[in-house]
Amino acid sequence: MTEYLKEENEILIEVDNAPNDSVYPQRADFTFYGGLYRNVNLLCVESAHFDLDYYGGPGVKVTPEVSGADANVTVEAFLTGTDGTELLEYRILDGNTVVAEKTLRSREKTAVFTIKNVHLWNGKKDPHLYRLQVRLLKGEAELDCRELKFGCRSFKIDPERGFFLNGKSYPLRGVSRHQDRPIIGNALLPEHHREDMDLICEMGATTIRLAHYQHDQYFYDLCDERGLIVWAEIPYISRHLPKGRENTLSQMRELIVQNYHHPSIVVWGLSNEITIGGVSDPELLENHHALNDLAHEMDSTRLTTLAVVTVCSIDEEYVHIPDVVSYNHYYGWYGGETSMNGEFMDRFHSRYPEKPIGMSEYGCEALNWHSSNPVQGDYTEEYQAYYHEELIRQLYTRPYIWATHVWNMFDFAADARAEGGEDGMNHKGLVTFDRKYKKDAFYAYKAWLSDEPFVHICGKRYVDRVEEITKVTVYSNQPEVELFVNGKSLGKKKCQDHFFYFQVPNSGETKLLAKAGNCTDESFIRKTDVFNEAYRLKESGDVINWFEITAPDGYYSINDKLSDIMKSKKGKRYMMSVAFGILLKYKRNAKKNPKPKDKSRKINVNNPDIRNMAGSMSVKRLASMAETLLEIHISRETLLKINGKLNRIKRVQ
Repeated sequence: MTEYLKEENEILIEVDNAPNDSVYPQRADFTFYGGLYRNVNLLCVESAHFDLDYYGGPGVKVTPEVSGADANVTVEAFLTGTDGTELLEYRILDGNTVVAEKTLRSREKTAVFTIKNVHLWNGKKDPHLYRLQVRLLKGEAELDCRELKFGCRSFKIDPERGFFLNGKSYPLRGVSRHQDRPIIGNALLPEHHREDMDLICEMGATTIRLAHYQHDQYFYDLCDERGLIVWAEIPYISRHLPKGRENTLSQMRELIVQNYHHPSIVVWGLSNEITIGGVSDPELLENHHALNDLAHEMDSTRLTTLAVVTVCSIDEEYVHIPDVVSYNHYYGWYGGETSMNGEFMDRFHSRYPEKPIGMSEYGCEALNWHSSNPVQGDYTEEYQAYYHEELIRQLYTRPYIWATHVWNMFDFAADARAEGGEDGMNHKGLVTFDRKYKKDAFYAYKAWLSDEPFVHICGKRYVDRVEEITKVTVYSNQPEVELFVNGKSLGKKKCQDHFFYFQVPNSGETKLLAKAGNCTDESFIRKTDVFNEAYRLKESGDVINWFEITAPDGYYSINDKLSDIMKSKKGKRYMMSVAFGILLKYKRNAKKNPKPKDKSRKINVNNPDIRNMAGSMSVKRLASMAETLLEIHISRETLLKINGKLNRIKRVQ
């Protein structure tokens, strides 16, 4: 901007977050904040300098390649305004010790070094980093300089044995991260990033999926320094834009160039759930092939991956475009049984044994609701804990799964949502939006992943309980736990899966103390005659709460799974008539209010995963899904009428 500058200047940065048809993201299940949320800097440089316009990167590309006990390091400089007489002075430092150095003419933009007996970047065990310093010189004068950190490591993803780091098995078990917080949105300060990293490391995670956009450079630096393995991705998400291909390529170029030097990153994510709108679009497939080719062309040292939505068949061409693939599954939350998660993994692995398969999203929502009999969809902290116990047992015991990422580490804003008792939020986090409370499920993962000895009594927010004998769950990474009730031992328990269950007498006020090795934790429960309604989600408006539904013994109700009702001839006949009526209503609505075709509402009923999921949903939950997918409102009165009919149909044993 030199030619425009005056003695005094006002600089205005203008951004536009308005909807358009060519820039991602336009549609996704999280809040799109406006404005600038990363640092803005005014840079003053000499006419000869490291190229600031090379996709916003540092102007230096460093490629380490481990070879035996050594590492060969190739450094490429991107310059502008030079005449070839300048010098490039390179130095590689280990701490304050120079381990390699070289000076070349600026026209020789590539330099190769060998680090003897290289100190490897070895994940959380030893995240060792080297420093690269490059100076651009004209005579004795320094025109520009760069310094960045890098690590030397090798990795591979084996379709049978999972992830390997530096030749050794290194299971990738971790979380996905959305970065936003109350009040400040995405405009995080360094201390916020550090707090997030501290919590993720406390849990014991070895990997982070940085969804669904490029994160702050500072957080990538933290991943390098703490040894976390990273999946980095662009926001090519939810809905394919016919005019958006160039934007996906542009964002991928910037993601790779700006983050190429980070040893923590091992895969570039091409897209997330992009086939919600259908998978047969040739343009969508071409876009993914172009992205995949671009990533390999720009970076031969890393692999590509996808986050695939449940409803996409494992046989689709799109699924097999990248090097490795992961699925977003919510069996056990959005319908289905928790057991279906492991079953899917086995089915994919059996059909495509040479294709590494992972789980890029799984989770369920929990707020400060509680129950001794948690059920799918009740938003209780107890159901979330049960769900993650089941998923840990299934996913962590299958070594061929290349990576697992919980959705999500933190609750996050999702302005289109209205569920669980708080609008505009997704509460699948293991930690609350404000980072103040770690839900019980957080400690389930800590028990499996962390080496730091600890013990945790679950249900600390669930004090008032009506039952005479209540279940108390304790998590620990120690082999044995002893539970004391008002000072009296209930005995010691051992288990292999880190989840300890005790049946505790519930009378009056009870102090609980858990001991595991040198670790202790305390909690408190109280006997009440009636259930504390403050623990129960009560939905308002035209919604039936689950506890309002009549369900006589031996008969069906809308709380029953569709697959169970269909076992009865009468039940099947009645539910078919209900479905027929809903489809007629859908067609009438479509005629009255014609809209452009939206492929995102097309559902392939022949997909076995869709059929299994639908069959495992309750009728009540299916009704809410019909509203979401087909925009058909099934009123409270209609649902009560359906429930009344089902109450007269005998259950098939």
